[in-house]
Amino acid sequence: MNRNADYWISELNLKAHPEGGHYREIYRSCETVQARDLPDRFNGPRAFSTAIYYLLEGNDYSALHRIRSDEIWHFYAGSSITIHTIDQSGVYERALLGNNPDNGESLTAVINAGCWYGATLNEPGSYSLMGGTVAPGFEFEDFELANRADLIRSFPRHLSVIQRLTR
Repeated sequence: MNRNADYWISELNLKAHPEGGHYREIYRSCETVQARDLPDRFNGPRAFSTAIYYLLEGNDYSALHRIRSDEIWHFYAGSSITIHTIDQSGVYERALLGNNPDNGESLTAVINAGCWYGATLNEPGSYSLMGGTVAPGFEFEDFELANRADLIRSFPRHLSVIQRLTR
């Protein structure tokens, strides 16, 4: 069966994500970690872990953003993607997420808490179905979409990637 982005969006009941693409939360631990037991960057309790399906298609991209937790991305189907990260000291790195290790791709990629990151499809016009696991669990109050001007001021040497991955 030839499955495309529309199939996955419908079958998995995905909705638009603020960073671009489509998503749906598929897991939220029923157990929590209390705020007193978390680093100061968290202002309340968090689920042990959360997980989502995430899909990019066509010319869409995951805009640069950051969260307060570590996130592991998992590849499921479609085209490989490039995950672009800028850490807190300004180091830029790329990771290939896909199912072809001979091409330098990995089935998983880890993004450290506080890093700016976004993603692009490696085959324009295609799609990629992925998953994301966050620990401590994700809350939208922990999500920050990058401001282009602020990020350029902070990391001018990464102008081209910032311009490409901000709205």
